[in-house]
Amino acid sequence: SRRNGPYIAINCAAIPRDLIAAELFGHEEGAFTGSRRGGNQGKFELADGGTIFLDEIAEAPLEIQAILLRVIEDKRVVRIGGRQIRDVDVRVLAATNRDLEEEVNKGNFRKDLYYRLNVFNLHLPPLRDRTDDIPLLVNIFVKKYANAMGKTICGIDQKVWDAFLEYAWPGNVRELQNMVERMVNYASGDRLT
Repeated sequence: SRRNGPYIAINCAAIPRDLIAAELFGHEEGAFTGSRRGGNQGKFELADGGTIFLDEIAEAPLEIQAILLRVIEDKRVVRIGGRQIRDVDVRVLAATNRDLEEEVNKGNFRKDLYYRLNVFNLHLPPLRDRTDDIPLLVNIFVKKYANAMGKTICGIDQKVWDAFLEYAWPGNVRELQNMVERMVNYASGDRLT
């Protein structure tokens, strides 16, 4: 039912600690030095009626985790420096490459937020454990980057396939994607060698 609604993705690790609250929840004009004139909607308001994706959720500071819990529970936000309560209807997706249960035990992640987010859990095994996905992903990435660079790539040498399937891919799909982009960039013909 939300497929036509907004989809807002935010990387919790990429936003400076002192700005993450303003990014997520918005701010009123004059709320802090450098705040936008007229204020600004936060990502939760922008995702109203749709989905917000909180990537690298384990990197969110503990004080933000407490606010996130309240927003998820109440489905309401108050912009920084504001007084008006704004209702938001948002599905929350979160991702991390860390073991959140372990982070909870270490005191790095709030237990109550962990249980609130852990309604439906998808574990994605590392790429090295699902090598059947490698050819599918490579073909998608080759097409994407060849189109973007105005190149025609008609094939991939068997030695490349063998190397892709034997490599452990510690960087998972992102590493594979970057490798394919690099290869397409360097390709002087219509085959990746």
